[in-house]
Amino acid sequence: MPMLHIPAPDLFVPGQGEPSLRWGVLGPGGIASAFVRALRSNTHQRPVAVASRSSERANAFAKTWAIDRAYDSYQALVDDPNVDIVYIATPHSEHLEHGLLALRAGKHVLIEKPITTCADDARLLV
Repeated sequence: MPMLHIPAPDLFVPGQGEPSLRWGVLGPGGIASAFVRALRSNTHQRPVAVASRSSERANAFAKTWAIDRAYDSYQALVDDPNVDIVYIATPHSEHLEHGLLALRAGKHVLIEKPITTCADDARLLV
């Protein structure tokens, strides 16, 4: 697999000394809620988009957490130019697929544990 070049995001918000990343969330479940709560409580970073295969779930999560954009397609989220980094909280068996999707779109990625279901798949992501 060829090396992917992922450009560094513009991290600094004018007037603030701390970095600010714009997060997209794949998989709006309980662990994603805990992540968004911690993100908002402890950083100047912000969730800007959420995606689920169910538009109802994506919209409900977006409403609960005051996230601007909700997608019923993971591809649409990773294609969003306003997303710098993707948090993947989908089922473990889908981490490889969703991680590669985000990386190929030029996004930085944080995958909930376990990264994948086997070491060979994990190697494809690092």
